[in-house]
Amino acid sequence: MIKKSLILMCFLALFTSGCLYSNIQRPMDKDFHFTDLGSKEGRSSNRSVLWLFAWGDAGTRAAAEDGEISIIKHADQEMLFVLFGLYFRITTVVYGD
Repeated sequence: MIKKSLILMCFLALFTSGCLYSNIQRPMDKDFHFTDLGSKEGRSSNRSVLWLFAWGDAGTRAAAEDGEISIIKHADQEMLFVLFGLYFRITTVVYGD
């Protein structure tokens, strides 16, 4: 009985990892090792709740306007998921001058 419970717990942990909470950041560029980020940062986000309501603008233009950036040098994307996506936020972060 204990062995079956342990196997079930391992199976659930393997296949549900990241389902309760995930916060991920990734670059939106393939060649980012030698990138000069610039002196300014701008952010824009869109959100969704209960898979029913969504709002916001996570575009690079909105992020550049937020940071008053006219020359974009690099961009990242941040993703936050809570409870199987009941709430999620996607943020575009741009860097530049």
